[in-house]
Amino acid sequence: MKKVLIVAAHPDDEVLGCGGTVARHMIDGDEVHIVILVEGVTSRDKTRNSYSRSKELSCLNRAAHDAKELLGATSLTFHNLPDNRLDSVDLLDITKLIEAHLDLVKPEIVYTHHVGDLNIDHRRVHEAVVTACRPLPGQTVRSLLFFEVPSSTEWQSPGIVPFTPNWFVDISETLELKMKALEAYSSEMRLWPHARSMEAVEHLARWRGSMAGCAAAEAFVVGRHISGAVDI
Repeated sequence: MKKVLIVAAHPDDEVLGCGGTVARHMIDGDEVHIVILVEGVTSRDKTRNSYSRSKELSCLNRAAHDAKELLGATSLTFHNLPDNRLDSVDLLDITKLIEAHLDLVKPEIVYTHHVGDLNIDHRRVHEAVVTACRPLPGQTVRSLLFFEVPSSTEWQSPGIVPFTPNWFVDISETLELKMKALEAYSSEMRLWPHARSMEAVEHLARWRGSMAGCAAAEAFVVGRHISGAVDI
């Protein structure tokens, strides 16, 4: 059994980025813990007002738990940091939140956002995770992997670090579970041909699969993989 930690910015990022991989880990008997740092709603207003969005926040929280149950993950934790405003939160504070989960879970594998995403929250979470997972003596993290999020990773300006995957997970058997988990997030999904539509997500999985010689896959960039770690 391997211990796995998913650190996502918003509710739905964990499914968009690595939902099929989460289900694969669970089928393999691993322990998967999901941490979502940002509440995911209040950026839709001119000023942040959690109270006025309480119903939507509650629905999104419920959707995340439904998705977690569908994928079979071990645990789900919310932190409700301000949506699309993580540049207003000290990086050290975000890092310490993640370090607390690392101390609790002691994961061998960590999945999080890619550095080149357009969304500021994704980039801040990436920075915090990389900082928290630095390879100090006693660090349990052996593999650090960065996922892509449709409608963010591919929308970044030219010249920014591109998402160039070099690690693929075959989700041919778990793609259906990923799609069902995304149905729980119906309020966050869009109509085709939006990049965050159900059709686009499946097309991406099929394309990544074709890159790896399988029916469907999720793609990652390896941040670090220490030789001698148990294979993912």
